[in-house]
Amino acid sequence: MDKLRLRSAIEAARAAIPEDERHAASVRTRECLLEQPWVQMAGLVACYWSIGTEPSTHGLVFALWKHGATVILPVLRDDDDLDWAVYDGPDTLAPGRFGLMEPVDVRRGVDAVRTAALVIVPALAVDRSTGVRLGRGGGSYDRALARVGPNVPTVALLHEGELLDEVPAEPHDLPVRYVAQPNGITQVVMGCD
Repeated sequence: MDKLRLRSAIEAARAAIPEDERHAASVRTRECLLEQPWVQMAGLVACYWSIGTEPSTHGLVFALWKHGATVILPVLRDDDDLDWAVYDGPDTLAPGRFGLMEPVDVRRGVDAVRTAALVIVPALAVDRSTGVRLGRGGGSYDRALARVGPNVPTVALLHEGELLDEVPAEPHDLPVRYVAQPNGITQVVMGCD
């Protein structure tokens, strides 16, 4: 299946999940992540503010922040690359491009993600054998992942059933090391503890 058809199929499946079930699944995913020592010890976390039917990150971002982590969230630039700014509570977000909620803090630059001890990214699906993620097609997160150090845990948040045997990949597609779902954390790329 090509990327466009797979994206459409997953987006349709996500839209069919009742909102209360999506919320409950996001809470379970958040709790699975927060139980991980490598999440608890991460002083600087790059995450994102979820939209639509994505697994919700709102509670996760807030919990990380309340537990003392510095959380940076993306700011979508005109060239579709990601700048980063510090999240300092729910009142420090404002609508950006395409209505995406972004921190109002000073921009830290595209390379700010290099300093993160944990990087959490959105995905529609992830290939269970390679860790390659299927995004929305803009390439923003592939560019960000290219800046992340080789030993930094990178995690994609998925709904159940979105960790697949095969995801179409192109040379620029970069893998994540972990997938977080309501039923737990799966390591998909070896080499990061």
